[in-house]
Amino acid sequence: MANEDLLKIITNDSRQSIEQMDVVTPSVYASIFSKLASDNGITIESEPEFASNLLAEECLNIKELQAQTTKSVNQLSSSTNKAMNAMKNQDEDALHEALFEAQKLKMEVDELRKTVYKDGLTNVNNRKWLSDNVLIKDRFRINGTLVIIDLNYFKDINDTHGHIVGDKVLIYIAAQLAKSKGIVVRYGGDEFIVIFKNNISKDDILKRFDSIRKSIISKNLKIKGASFKVSFSFGAQEFKKDDYLNNVVDAADKNMYRDKTQIKKLVTGI
Repeated sequence: MANEDLLKIITNDSRQSIEQMDVVTPSVYASIFSKLASDNGITIESEPEFASNLLAEECLNIKELQAQTTKSVNQLSSSTNKAMNAMKNQDEDALHEALFEAQKLKMEVDELRKTVYKDGLTNVNNRKWLSDNVLIKDRFRINGTLVIIDLNYFKDINDTHGHIVGDKVLIYIAAQLAKSKGIVVRYGGDEFIVIFKNNISKDDILKRFDSIRKSIISKNLKIKGASFKVSFSFGAQEFKKDDYLNNVVDAADKNMYRDKTQIKKLVTGI
C-alpha cells in the first residue's frame, strides 16, 4: 500500500481518536498523528509537498461533486419543463423522452447519494445517512429497534498488529453485520449501529446478532501473517417516533456493556 493511502488511513484514525476529547490543540493532534504514523512505519519526509497534493486532490473531489450536483439540478429543471410542456401539448413522444431523462437522472443522483452517505473505509452508511434518513432534528421519524455494536479488544488489535490490520478487521465486521438484514451505520471508530424497522421483534434481532457473533468467534482471522480471534458486544433498544437518538443510544449502550461483561469471560484477549 502506498504511503499516501496509509497516511489517509492514519488521518482517519487520528480524527476518531480525538472525537471524544473536549479540547484538542494542534500539538495534541500532531502527537497523536505522529504516534500512529510511527507505529505503522511511516516517516513523513516531505509533509508540505504531500499536504499540497492532498489538498489539491480534495479540492478537485469537492469541485467534481459540486459540478455533478449542479448538472443534476439543471437536468432536473430541464426534464420537468419538458414534461410539463408535453402534458400541456398532449405530446406523448416528448413525454416519453422527458420520463427517460428523469430515469437517467435518478440513477445519477443515486450514485451521488452513495458518495455522500457511505463510510469511506467500510462502505456501510455513515452518520450523515442516519441523520438525513432516520432522524428529524435528532429525533426518530420511524418506529423500530436500534442495535449498537462495539468490538472487543480492538485497541489490542491495533497495538499488536497495527492500524492497517485494524482497518481490515472493521471492514470484515461491517460485512458480517450486514448479514443481520438491518441497515448498518458506522457510528464512530469501532462502533456500529444497526437500524431495524418495527416489522421484526427485538428477540429475533438479538438471535441474529448472537448467531453472527458465534460464527465470528469460531474463526481465526488471518491478515498479513497474523492470526487472531475477534468478537463484538451488542445491545438493543426499541424506539418510537419522536424518541431522541441520544436517549435510545444510551439505553442500548447500557445493554451492550452488560453483554460485554459476559462475552469477555468467553473471549479473553485477541
